[in-house]
Amino acid sequence: MCASDVTETLDMALKASGCDHANVLHRPRLLSDNGPNYIAGELADYLDGKQMDHVRGAPFHPQTQGKIERWYQTLKNRVLLENYCLPGDLEQQIEAFVEHYNHQRYHESLDNVTPADAYFGRAPEIIKRRERIKRQTLEYRRLQHRKLAA
Repeated sequence: MCASDVTETLDMALKASGCDHANVLHRPRLLSDNGPNYIAGELADYLDGKQMDHVRGAPFHPQTQGKIERWYQTLKNRVLLENYCLPGDLEQQIEAFVEHYNHQRYHESLDNVTPADAYFGRAPEIIKRRERIKRQTLEYRRLQHRKLAA
C-alpha cells in the first residue's frame, strides 16, 4: 500500500460520510500507525489540502488502534464464514456487514444504540425513550405484584 492508496481511500470515506461537502464543526482526523505510506510527504500534503489532522500511534503500541483492530476482527469473523466464488460476492458481503454494523447492530460502548444513531445525534432521544419505557414497565409490574399480594 502506498500513499496514493491511502488518499484514494480517504476520498471514498469523505464522500461516503458527506464530510467532503458538508460544513462540519470539527474536520475528520486520520489515526494511523507509522507505516511508510502514512509518513509519506504526499499524504501530508493531501491532509493539509483537506485541512485534516493526522494522529499517529506510538511505535510498538497497537492499543492505540484498538477500536479499528477489533472492528477488523469482527469483519473477518463474519466474512470468513462463507466461500466466495467471485470478487463481487466478497465486496457485497463486506458492504452488507458495514451496513449492518453501522445501522442495525447495537453497541454496548454506545449505550446500546447504533453508530449511526450516535453519529446523527439520535442517541440521547433513543436512550431517553428507553428509560421512559423501562420506568413504565417497572411501575406496571409493581402494580401487578401488589394486586397479586392483596
